[in-house]
Amino acid sequence: MTTPLTWLYVPGDRPDTVAKALRTGADVVVVDLEDAVAPDRKEYARDATAELLSDPQPRPVHVRVNALDGPLAADDLRALAHLAGVAGLRLPKVTSPEQILRVARCTPHPLYALLESALGIEHAFAIAGAHPAVHGIALGEADLRADLGVRDDAGLDWPRSRVIVAARAAGLPPPPQSVYPDTRDLAGLAASCAHGRALGFLGRAAVHPRQLPVIERAYLPTEEELARAETIVKAAAAHEGAQALRDGTFIDAAVVTAAHRTLSLAARRG
Repeated sequence: MTTPLTWLYVPGDRPDTVAKALRTGADVVVVDLEDAVAPDRKEYARDATAELLSDPQPRPVHVRVNALDGPLAADDLRALAHLAGVAGLRLPKVTSPEQILRVARCTPHPLYALLESALGIEHAFAIAGAHPAVHGIALGEADLRADLGVRDDAGLDWPRSRVIVAARAAGLPPPPQSVYPDTRDLAGLAASCAHGRALGFLGRAAVHPRQLPVIERAYLPTEEELARAETIVKAAAAHEGAQALRDGTFIDAAVVTAAHRTLSLAARRG
């Protein structure tokens, strides 16, 4: 699959909505058994999700299980362990590598850890490298805001950067951004995505299909960026080693690697 840029969350107790989500064009559909499901609907959400995902799906489906330190996660993991339609498990509120190790022992699925507390941020690198089953880490910013008492969005930039660095240091892909909660403020979403891209995120989680094209546009290279990458790659192919372009810009191996990454991402345009 091409690099995921959009991850659409859908409540697990609404299987019809999950089926519709699979047709929205989201790169990954995330069926949520945790925050999006009321306590008295948890068992139904688990059973409905297990039934739906017993067969392979037309695109990757991840499932966010309930909190690992709560009473529901063990049943979630058992129900999902060997389903052909599950492409990954998203683990909420992870605070330690030991939690990852316990989950990895009881499921064959790729794991994605969500860091939603100060303790989780402090252990970000240890969590990211805890087990080969960890395929990614990301922030859960709503819970993190509450834990830190952050009142301004800028107050999250340090933990955001911490998680990005931890992921890359552990050899994982750049994390996707956390959800933008106002589903009607598409201009605000675009601006937030531009800021996230500048920090080093790649793609974003969404809670409504209308957010998907905004996220994808924000994270795909612009025409100017694409032209620049093509120029760099052509120059590197013509002359080995560090060099300066005609406009005086210095390029070396790191710049060329970044240009190849841009071209790879641009291939999503079709």
